[in-house]
Parts: sequence; structure tokens; C-alpha cells
Amino acid sequence: MTFSDALLEEGEHVWEAQYEHPFVVELAEGTLDEAPFQHWLKQDYRYLLDYARLFALAGTKARDEETMTHLLGVAHTVLDHEMDLHRSFAADYGIEREELESVEKAPTCVAYTNFLVRTAYEGSVAEIAAALFPCMQGYQDVGEHMADLATEEHRYTPFIEMYTGEEFREATRWCREFVDRCGEAYPGEHDAMREAFLTSAKLEYRFWEMAYTQEGWGL
Repeated sequence: MTFSDALLEEGEHVWEAQYEHPFVVELAEGTLDEAPFQHWLKQDYRYLLDYARLFALAGTKARDEETMTHLLGVAHTVLDHEMDLHRSFAADYGIEREELESVEKAPTCVAYTNFLVRTAYEGSVAEIAAALFPCMQGYQDVGEHMADLATEEHRYTPFIEMYTGEEFREATRWCREFVDRCGEAYPGEHDAMREAFLTSAKLEYRFWEMAYTQEGWGL
């Protein structure tokens, strides 16, 4: 069993919880109210900025040129491509770029991005690999689950197609191989990698909950 498989086996209960979450189920069915989806769009936009930082900082800790080049390239792709996709999605719902950039992070978004950035600064490259893995693999798996649940095209079909497309699958494959390389190269880091992986996975679940409940600060 590869180390990435072992991590996914340990986090299976978190994946199952994501599959059953009403945000995921209702989005797949096309019945999700627009307000939770808009909340997800705004919060995920803010999340992606720190996700790009995670890859950029991981690139500075990589010990070989190929890995460094790829990690820094992903950071650029997130900022140059994926952010554009979010802006395009948001525009379809009447959300302008200025609103995306000025929205306040919800508590769960703060917790998740703070965890990722702290891991990037304080952790090893192996811990960073494990921390970023649940977002990549999780969105592909949840996207595939949504595709299985969907019975017809609807307004959220482009969302499902984004995370089940070949481009995203290729990015996920590389991430998984990165985790396996780190697991093999740094056996002494396995416990730290598991902790980072499970923390990110649980925060992925909470992100769906944050969007569905339109979580705010209540102030």
C-alpha cells in the first residue's frame, strides 16, 4: 500500500461525511440554494490566495529542481487561472471582483488558511505535501461523487465538470505522487504527515458546513 493510500484509508470517515453533506448532495442534484453557493464562492476565493502561498512556500523547501519548478508553477496557475474561473463563476451570480477581494473570511476559512500557512512556514516539505493533499484528492473524489448523483445538467454542472476534468485529475495525480515520494523519503515524518493530512481533511468537511450554514462571526 502506498503512503497516500494509507492516508486515504485513515481519513475514509471524513470522506464519507463529505459525500453525505447536504451542500454536496444538493449541489449534485441542482437543488442547492444560491446563497450557500455564493458564500462558498466568496470564501473559496479567499482560501485560494493562501492555497497559492502554500505551494509557493513549499517550492522554497523542495530539494530538487523538478519539484521546486512544479510547486511554484502550481502557485502561479492558481493565481493566474483558477482565480479567473472563480471570478467567472462569481460574475454569473452577480458577484463582482471587488466584492470577492473585500469579503471577510468566515471563522472556518480563517482556521483552515491559518493552518495551511503555519504548516508552510513551520513544517517540513513532507508535512506540506500531506496538508495540501485533502484539498486536491478531496475535490476530485467529491466531484466524482457529485457526478454519480447528478441525473441531469443544471446550473451547478460547470462546478462538477471543473473538478472531474482531466486537467484537475492530472494535478491530483501529481499531488498524490508527491505525497508518496515524501512518505518514502522521510519515514520519520509519517506521524506528522498523518496529523497534517487529517487536520486538513476535517477542515475540508467544515468548509462545506461553513458554506451551507453561511457561517459568519455573528457580530
